[in-house]
Amino acid sequence: MANAKIPRLLIWFALSLAAVASPRAAEAPPASRQQMQLSFAPLVKATAPAVVNVYVTQRVKEFVSPFGNDPIFREFFGGIPAERLQNSLGSGVIVGGDGLVVTNNHVVKGSGEADIRVVLADKRELPAKVILSDEKLDLAVLRIEGHGAGFPHIEFDNSDAIEVGDLVLAIGNPFGIGQTVTSGIVSALARTGIGGADEQYFIQTDAAINPGNSGGALIDMNGRLAGINTAIVTHSGGSQGIGFAIPANLVKLFVDSAISGKEIKKPWLGARLQPVTREIAQTLKLEKVAGALVAELDPEGPAAKAGLEVKDIIVGIDGKPVDDPSALSYRLDTRGIGGWARVTVLREGQQQAFDLALQSAPKAAVVELSGAHPFDGAQVSQVSPGMTEQLGLSEDASGVVVVNLQPGSTAQGLGFHPGDVVLRVNRTKIKGLEDLQKILKTPQRLWHLDIKRGDQIYQMTVNG
Repeated sequence: MANAKIPRLLIWFALSLAAVASPRAAEAPPASRQQMQLSFAPLVKATAPAVVNVYVTQRVKEFVSPFGNDPIFREFFGGIPAERLQNSLGSGVIVGGDGLVVTNNHVVKGSGEADIRVVLADKRELPAKVILSDEKLDLAVLRIEGHGAGFPHIEFDNSDAIEVGDLVLAIGNPFGIGQTVTSGIVSALARTGIGGADEQYFIQTDAAINPGNSGGALIDMNGRLAGINTAIVTHSGGSQGIGFAIPANLVKLFVDSAISGKEIKKPWLGARLQPVTREIAQTLKLEKVAGALVAELDPEGPAAKAGLEVKDIIVGIDGKPVDDPSALSYRLDTRGIGGWARVTVLREGQQQAFDLALQSAPKAAVVELSGAHPFDGAQVSQVSPGMTEQLGLSEDASGVVVVNLQPGSTAQGLGFHPGDVVLRVNRTKIKGLEDLQKILKTPQRLWHLDIKRGDQIYQMTVNG
């Protein structure tokens, strides 16, 4: 075993000699002992005060059986109504001196009237309130209440300028043990299909990220926010060197929306896309298994008007590579509405470029439902061409779709998601908003629901 280490030592020694012999090294020797000691301490001192712990405490209703957990007694005798406190923990980043905090939606999900408290690095514990959340993006913005301005905060980086190999720090509260700093590099960019968020486009890092780090900061070497730590890939429950962060450009777009009170307006492509698989690449004789294949076009949509055709493969936006539909969605979302984007496509093996107008999808009426029924707190709309693309619906989708949910509402508590299509209520087919509103006016002892989510149809029975 000792001999096996010799080649590695020789390689290290050779590299060390090469460094010593380098003219560049000789020209600029370390001027002090401090310069010889690599330390992230100054960077941590500048940024760590803006990273906070987020605690959520909420009351959960449940029935406690006097017969313990015996299923037979519980079935026949029920239980006694009771409440218990449920706590969750995550991290957050102060991005505004007025106490604006960004974190992951799953850290505060379903908080409703729960008690949310933010613990600063100086141990102050302050109340906070959710002002904007989005389940698809897995982002939420909180505001620290009643404490004015002057909070330490971190500026956003341009995450599109980040490169693989860049040094980064991850700051958060793993396992609830207190604020922790880990270091690593950017391992990959534009990771999609990971899980956690529906609209996926992640920075991958090998800086150790563990449960509790969610919502914490990924910091670059300039002390700016490169991303919000969100997910890990693990078989043990702990870090295995593969962590993912939502890029700062998308986070900033979301925070700006929270500040302005205006929803994020995403450009409408007017096309249904699918990933380029190995089979598709072989059939079309492509050199790479990458890109977004145009499967269908809305004749009135921006893509069709720009000159794109079915079977085109979108491979770039404004010179940035597009590896799959999620990457394309990210590029368009962070461009926003107004102006043009240069779209590069492969058509019959040849690259062509088109100017795509960055415009909103056709507006559809959105209705917020309320009352003694399962859809209380759900915002719904008639399915429109813009909805199919924005919510990832199939082109043949029709009827009524859930577009948003009020935090803590009945609909959110039942597990509805934006993009859920309401097919039937009490076995009545729902063709439009009027059908749904009419049937919800009549109280029911039981509600039988058929809901389509993606390619799956779910049947639910809910007490009235």
